[in-house]
Amino acid sequence: MSDGYIASMLGLLTPAVLETLYMVAASAVMSYVIGLPLGILLVVSSKGHIMPAPWVERTLGTVINILRSAPFIVLMVALIPFTRMVIGTSIGTTAAVVPLVVAAAPFVARVVESSLKEIPHGVIEAAQSMGASPFQIIYKVLLPEAKSSLILGAAITIINVIGYTAMAGAVGGGGLGDLAIQYGYNRFRTDVMIITVAVLVIFVQAVQTLGTRLAVSAMHTKR
Repeated sequence: MSDGYIASMLGLLTPAVLETLYMVAASAVMSYVIGLPLGILLVVSSKGHIMPAPWVERTLGTVINILRSAPFIVLMVALIPFTRMVIGTSIGTTAAVVPLVVAAAPFVARVVESSLKEIPHGVIEAAQSMGASPFQIIYKVLLPEAKSSLILGAAITIINVIGYTAMAGAVGGGGLGDLAIQYGYNRFRTDVMIITVAVLVIFVQAVQTLGTRLAVSAMHTKR
């Protein structure tokens, strides 16, 4: 393997990796800004919880299910007019963040809902008996008690977003997906395709390992 080949490959990989990291970081953060409150609302508005409002839970759950049922590649194309309105263009890494957030936020909401519903209802009743307000129960009971599960859910979300960014390359989103399509597929560069897949696998493994370790640490801290 010559130095020229290595330099050429690094020249292709470096910007693609940076674009992918940017898309993953931006969309993951924004997805949690939107999805975390939605997940909390799904739980606390359910029947028998601290702020029961079944119609809110049903309506919100239906909207989330509709968004989650759409394949990402279809959702990305369908959102092109909205992306142009928000960003000013539908091509590039920043433009790809919009559909990534729309796709990931409902997933985050369901992950958060699942984590919070694991908390025994007796813990919530104990907080209520001591006069805690719904706000206090959410931030001092629900979220701390579900910390370990929420961390694992965040790792799963980021892994899904990494997969979405690869698909975003099919419609000009940039990143490793775009590199794999433009060079690996269109130019028949099998080596580029293999290296791109290897980098994505490394990303996924790193996120999963870190998420598991943080979740275990949070569990031990709670004890």
